[in-house]
Amino acid sequence: MDKTPKNEPDEPVSEGIPAPDGPANLIDTDYVIGQDNITTNAMGLNLDLHGKVFSISAIIVLLFVVLTLALQDTIAPIYDAIFGFLTGNLAWFFILAANIFVILCIGLIFSPLGKIRIGGADAKPDFTYMGWFSMLFAAGMGIGLMFFGVNEPLTHFGTSFDGGSWAPLAGAEGNAAAAEALAMAATIFHWGLHPWAIYAVVALSLALFSFNKGLPLSMRSVFYPLLGERVWGWPGHVIDILAVFATLFGLATSLGLGATQAAAGLTYLFGAPESDITMILLIIGITMIAIGSIVAGVDKGVQLLSKINIILAAMLLFFVIAVGPTLMIATGFFENLWNYAVHLPALSNPFGREDANFSQGWTAFYWAWWISWSPYVGMFIARVSRGRTVREFLVSVMLVPSTVSVLWMTTFGGTAIDQYVSQGIEAVRDAGVDLQLFIMLEQLPLSQITSFVAIVLVIVFFVTSSDSGSLVIDSITAGGKVDAPTPQRVFWAIIEGAIAIALLLGGGLTALQTMAVSTGFPFTIILLVACYAIIKGLMSEPKAV
Repeated sequence: MDKTPKNEPDEPVSEGIPAPDGPANLIDTDYVIGQDNITTNAMGLNLDLHGKVFSISAIIVLLFVVLTLALQDTIAPIYDAIFGFLTGNLAWFFILAANIFVILCIGLIFSPLGKIRIGGADAKPDFTYMGWFSMLFAAGMGIGLMFFGVNEPLTHFGTSFDGGSWAPLAGAEGNAAAAEALAMAATIFHWGLHPWAIYAVVALSLALFSFNKGLPLSMRSVFYPLLGERVWGWPGHVIDILAVFATLFGLATSLGLGATQAAAGLTYLFGAPESDITMILLIIGITMIAIGSIVAGVDKGVQLLSKINIILAAMLLFFVIAVGPTLMIATGFFENLWNYAVHLPALSNPFGREDANFSQGWTAFYWAWWISWSPYVGMFIARVSRGRTVREFLVSVMLVPSTVSVLWMTTFGGTAIDQYVSQGIEAVRDAGVDLQLFIMLEQLPLSQITSFVAIVLVIVFFVTSSDSGSLVIDSITAGGKVDAPTPQRVFWAIIEGAIAIALLLGGGLTALQTMAVSTGFPFTIILLVACYAIIKGLMSEPKAV
């Protein structure tokens, strides 16, 4: 597959892809980015898209939206059945696959292959550690932390204390301290090493085959070691189409969750009508903001909103730490890390589980959801990680965001559990999933302000996810081009909003979860094959000194 190591630092090896700096094993291919694209300027609309990938993806997605909206009354039971089948029968597959991704990442960290540098042996990082770490956190975090930050620890605590199949590892019935330890370990399990290993596999594979091998920044490029030149034909088209579906429905799941939480917050704070209309109007409004951000461009749009995101999230986090149970949060951070390490082997066991509802309804859904997000997050991480060694890349991608997640869940989830257990505030436990964050904040000072900040955070996360996701999907459907015309990105932003609306109306939360699992399943198979491609690609690189 590879030719003699070569380096042409002054000339890009592919459109938008810089040549490696120093020795690297470029793949010699005659394929040119955009050679299969359709370009037109009909009716003043500038388009540059991959005919097969774009048209098939767009037609199937539009058909899905129309059918879901037209058959609202009959579609919900179908979603329930699909979700039950996939999580009930394939939970072991998702859990086993995620374990493989973690093992691969840890193996590469400690192997000689970890010395290989992304972008060539002499490549230098494009960003400082602080800037890079900030982007790593912003890439894969967002609405999920806001939606589940209070709900998940509190839910796992309740089921663990009561016992039963929904309790992680069969729970700790009647023992509040043990139930809390188990709840936080289970929560961190879903937001720690496993999900970030999923992102790392996608990001490393994309970065390696683009910045070291000179191929387009697209999922199909990863499979060149197995498919050769056939990767530019139908096998590659199918891979990219599946990446589009996974990203679209993964994003739609997050956008739907964000819309329900933002709508609940608006009802809670301002008395807005609690209805589907409110959520639909919210999705439409935020999609319009995302479109404005897309038109403004990455530098003026996404970058500015991302900075606002980080600042607001940090302010809310440290406020809760300061005015909440500060000592409990400080000690709980380390206790939760320890409990996570202790329970990790049992939580990651794919077979013979006594906690069937937990492993199927929580873990299997989470892994499929993270996997469906992985093309979007992985491509973003790949683009900002040139110049890092494989070891540096994997340690940072897995540990830095995981640590922030532990702090976030300890702060918000731990505070909610403390309010319920120590202060007897049952309203936190009894509130709806989308309201629990606001009820928790209500027990702290300045609750009106912090609740408003939380709503703004959800909305900004919504916008940045839609905006960045549209860029990634557009790049895939434009044959790997990173500078495709703006109208195409606007189209995908509209589609993301339409899918979120259709799923909410067609089956609510279960519909959102079902599509994440449904698209995550085939893409899991793709990622497992990509593991082999990563090893083969790294082994063909010039050996680092």
